[in-house]
Amino acid sequence: MTGSAPLQLRPLGTTGLMVPGLCLGTSPLASMPDLYGYEVGAEQAEATITTALGSGMTFVDTANGYGAGSAERRIGAVLKRVGGVPEGAVIATKVDPDPATGAFDADRIRRSVEESLDRLGVDRVQLMYLHDPEYHLTFAEAMAPGGPVAALVQLRDQGVLAHLGVAGGPVSLMTQYVATDVFEVVINHNRFTLLDRSAGPLMDEAARREVAFVNGAPYGGGMLARGPEVQPRYAYRETPETTRAAARAMQAACARHGVELAVAALQFSVRDPRVTSTIVGLSRPERVAETLSSAETTMPDELWAELDALALPRDLWLDN
Repeated sequence: MTGSAPLQLRPLGTTGLMVPGLCLGTSPLASMPDLYGYEVGAEQAEATITTALGSGMTFVDTANGYGAGSAERRIGAVLKRVGGVPEGAVIATKVDPDPATGAFDADRIRRSVEESLDRLGVDRVQLMYLHDPEYHLTFAEAMAPGGPVAALVQLRDQGVLAHLGVAGGPVSLMTQYVATDVFEVVINHNRFTLLDRSAGPLMDEAARREVAFVNGAPYGGGMLARGPEVQPRYAYRETPETTRAAARAMQAACARHGVELAVAALQFSVRDPRVTSTIVGLSRPERVAETLSSAETTMPDELWAELDALALPRDLWLDN
């Protein structure tokens, strides 16, 4: 039988920071109904953040662009109320392009950081990620002298940022960034789930370089939380019937063992020793306890073998 200790602290790569195995994802708390289909008021969002921090989920992930800054503002309101970043907590955010012009150069990096500092109400960010560079920059543009990454390094050297990370999708590109030895943490999303194992090579390379791997979207955008009949899209995109059939078969296998699909999907991530922390987006305070319970639920060992056999073939992975 397996179960995890989701709030057990572990080193975040070489940063010297200690984080729990579950990280609060705040994208849903930004209230983006076009993306999630529902709104989240400030009071509910702040209650969720407060509950998570109080539970021991002291690793919080956000971004400059979530809800045009509303996620950071809501975190900032909580931090102000409790007197700053609680001891032992880690607040991570991300630099994003200019929402009006799309600029993502060094000047924009500096402005993005300034905006995040102001919204969070802090004078230093513990961990700052370069966010989704694949949509805005080539690798060469990102790493060019005087470019975006150089600006992040300069801000780190000035003490404005404590540590740097990179967050994105394509495994080969994320591996390139990891290989620069500039970044101490990498986030990858939708590519290490029950269905899709694309991130394996990136995880191995990150482990070899002592870069912390943080897994985003363990539910694949909802399909592995609510099932393919309720959420037929995987990774926020239309999927072939083969993907939905695989998820359906996994849901049936879990049911035979008396386990919810969402529980297996979460534990698939948190049980892997290469995963430092798993980001789980929450939008209600009560979901904190539910998520902790899911991570701690014991599962029969034989179920893992069944689920592994039902994973998508490599040619249907997001990165193959």
